[in-house]
Amino acid sequence: MIVVMGATGATGNALLHSLLALGTPARALTRTPHRPIPGITGAHQPPVEVQYADATDPHSLRTAFKGASQLFLAMANSPTQVELETRVIDIAAHAGIGHIVKISAPAAEPDSPVAISRGHYAVEEHLRASGLTHTILRPYAFMQNLLRLAPTVAQGIVLGTTGDAPCNHIDCRDIGDVAAAALTRPDITGGTYTLTGPEAVSYPALASRLTTLTGNQVRYVNLTPAELRGDLIHNAHMPAWLADHVTEIQQLAIARPETPTTTVTDILGRPPRTLDAFLHEHHAHFSR
Repeated sequence: MIVVMGATGATGNALLHSLLALGTPARALTRTPHRPIPGITGAHQPPVEVQYADATDPHSLRTAFKGASQLFLAMANSPTQVELETRVIDIAAHAGIGHIVKISAPAAEPDSPVAISRGHYAVEEHLRASGLTHTILRPYAFMQNLLRLAPTVAQGIVLGTTGDAPCNHIDCRDIGDVAAAALTRPDITGGTYTLTGPEAVSYPALASRLTTLTGNQVRYVNLTPAELRGDLIHNAHMPAWLADHVTEIQQLAIARPETPTTTVTDILGRPPRTLDAFLHEHHAHFSR
């Protein structure tokens, strides 16, 4: 049995669909079990178990991990992420889970300029010290997060602080497929994998592609880090820590130019989904 944390999140939900396609049993954990999990029905074979669990509730985790052999660990970034994920790892180890696949970050380093990435490094270190077999996935920015740009795209602008630096993006469905492989294929279990799409695209180039897609002029507006942070807090209503995170990762793209990896193709035997395909798939979302 494979336990999937974050079953309603972008990567966890994508993994569930990947496991279903493989015919692999899964137990989906959610804090709101009375709400349907996107795209998952009782008609699926094998069926998906849906169970309540909350990382702040150790008892619920111990119950949810019973009888499971593997765990997919993906949690939303937050100031409490290190505390919660290390607790999950400890409880999983005590429950007899033998393998954890963790979603981490590309710049997961002890001295990373990105605070959330330093947290991911701390969790990785805790996982390594646990003695459990583990696989680390370090995806770059999710293409699905680009959907959040729709309100400003409707105004004809894309805001950022990356200049013309190329940026990696990856479709969460590719992350889900790689995670499913890590949970079902011994040949890749235990590795650390950096995941990207097939190309790195700058924000000005993204604005150009959105112009072509929507038929409306979309231009990129390059802000200073302080200006972007302020806009995210006051106009996008982000909490300060998240605005800091977005600003930090965009600045990192300048300090460390991003280039795509071949990891998705190497593992899955097919190329990752393209940014253009993703944008066309969500044409209506950007054209409202």
